[in-house]
Amino acid sequence: MDMSAETKKGTTTIGLLCSDGVVLAAETRATMGNLIANKHVEKVFKIQDHIGLTTAGAVADAQKLVRIMQVETNLYQIERKGPIEVEAAVTLLSNILHANKFFPYYVQLLMGGYDTKPRLYSLDAIGSSLPEKVVATGSGSPFAYGVLEQSYKENKSVKENVKVAVHALKAAMERDAMSGNGMNVVTITKEGYKKVDISKII
Repeated sequence: MDMSAETKKGTTTIGLLCSDGVVLAAETRATMGNLIANKHVEKVFKIQDHIGLTTAGAVADAQKLVRIMQVETNLYQIERKGPIEVEAAVTLLSNILHANKFFPYYVQLLMGGYDTKPRLYSLDAIGSSLPEKVVATGSGSPFAYGVLEQSYKENKSVKENVKVAVHALKAAMERDAMSGNGMNVVTITKEGYKKVDISKII
């Protein structure tokens, strides 16, 4: 068993609901106590073309849940001959987490996407799911919220709020020792899931 994968913790993830879509963002550092275990950990995942997921917590648990959700939503699409709605995907993930609440996955998750409109939810380790407009998770979230609460506006476009997410992540990375190294930022609109080139923003 890879114990190092199970104990990599510490992160900052961000989700923003926008007028025309959703922004999901995270930095790329994984830590084991005061050791930087990995500098290039993926924490923002494509579940389907219209749904993304951010992960905070134990890396092994998060990776397993991502694989489960990718497979289950693919099966749904095959069986129903159409893409799963974001809320239905959230319910599925919530049920998986709740079914394991006595031996929980050590994660805090954000799921966002676009079906008939933008949608964003936060999920905890035992399956509680809440709709959100602006949310940050992980050890760096208090620092990120300092920027988000000042700069985020719900009626802004994805293009405008990407800059807010990047600046909030940067603030967390400068103050939280368990967040750092790099950023992954994606947008999800009616055009689909798209990775953002942050070099044009920073």
